[in-house]
Amino acid sequence: MGDKHVVRFEPVGIEIEVDESQTILRAAAEQGVQLMHGCKEGQCAACKSFVLEGEDIELDRYSTFALPDYEKEEGSTLLCRAHAYEDLVIELLNYDEEIIRSGLPLRKGVVEVVANDAVTHDMRHLVVQLVEPEEIKFFPGQYLDFTVPGSGESRSFSMANTPNRDGRFEFVIKIYPGGVFSEFLSERVHAGDRLEVEGPFGTFTLRESRVSDLIFVGGGAGMAPVLGLLRSMAERGVERKATFYYGARAARDLCFEKELEALAERLPGFRYIPALSEPGPDDVWDGHTGLITDIVRRNESALHGSDAYVCGPPPMVDAAIATLTALGVREENIFYDKFTTTGEPEGEDGQ
Repeated sequence: MGDKHVVRFEPVGIEIEVDESQTILRAAAEQGVQLMHGCKEGQCAACKSFVLEGEDIELDRYSTFALPDYEKEEGSTLLCRAHAYEDLVIELLNYDEEIIRSGLPLRKGVVEVVANDAVTHDMRHLVVQLVEPEEIKFFPGQYLDFTVPGSGESRSFSMANTPNRDGRFEFVIKIYPGGVFSEFLSERVHAGDRLEVEGPFGTFTLRESRVSDLIFVGGGAGMAPVLGLLRSMAERGVERKATFYYGARAARDLCFEKELEALAERLPGFRYIPALSEPGPDDVWDGHTGLITDIVRRNESALHGSDAYVCGPPPMVDAAIATLTALGVREENIFYDKFTTTGEPEGEDGQ
């Protein structure tokens, strides 16, 4: 452990102590301060902030797409990569008053695999049971980090289930050839195996203080956090009008269709709208075809006052944000998870 320094966040006026060996984001999470973040790997820019006071900061490896050199020179930094070597004052550029003080404590634990089933040709439904500790609390839409045995690396995956006292977690994980966790999951993980986890992470959670209509846009393993949010809304009787646009390439890439259609009976005003961008020659499909952002544009004329939640690969997320803002959604009311990759493609949230 190194020396500790005080980091103050403005305009919220929160102070934390940060050890030099920790990133600022990690230190905040351990102290229950829920800063906006996504990949934790310096790739998605969700935690980008501005240094108001102090200069002695070092950054772990990051992508210059997330933090271009000119922005760094002007004072911007990535909290998930930044180490403080003196007291700092940091201006949060992307924050949510409702979320920032609602952080849950990070917990490390061990889970046992209950099931690892294919739900499409390249996605798995992984179900695990918490062995220790007794509980890891989380909000719907958050994610856990999995340690990949023997690699020293971790990968992050969003929960598809709602919080429960049974200690069970569900994930929808895309299999990528060559992916560190993907190959491990597809070839070596069986019921009864035990894995190390840590969490919760992520701010892709429902803003409970709002009553506006909801637009969800997802693709691939972006199914997981949206499914978690929708299941939670149904359990709690949330009556906000909601539409879920889900993009897939072909019919074989669709999953959880029956459950999503059944949610319309439990959620007043809920619509599930899947679309195929490249239907296969054998697909019997009379639904929407095209990119999911085009489908949103065709079906929605004005979304002023709505909240939007977007999750999937960065190109889809960026295109969806542009589409949604053009349709009237305020940028501060668009919440997203960019399912970035770390080294080899892995999946979501820096997986």
